[in-house]
Amino acid sequence: MKIENTKAQMRKGVLEYCILSILQHGDAYTSEIISTLKSAEMIVVEGTIYPLLTRLKNSGLLSYRWEESTSGPPRKYYVLTESGKLFLKELDTTWSNLKTAVNQITSKK
Repeated sequence: MKIENTKAQMRKGVLEYCILSILQHGDAYTSEIISTLKSAEMIVVEGTIYPLLTRLKNSGLLSYRWEESTSGPPRKYYVLTESGKLFLKELDTTWSNLKTAVNQITSKK
């Protein structure tokens, strides 16, 4: 079993939560989201993020707006919807409980 595959799966499992968390601080376009994830060492490629953003939008957790850019084509800014804010609040609770459980289990070495 390759450790890189397991690490990638762990990151993928929390990517949705991370994206919603980024957007709670303000609207962002895809490049900003990717940059924030990369700076936190949540390595992502555009091929992963675009389908995820579309799925979150189709689920009603995100909406978007187009905004003109001074340096190229218009940018699609993603916005957390009210449903997205409620969903994120639930994920915050779930993450806190999961983190506590994992820390409890892994600290018993």
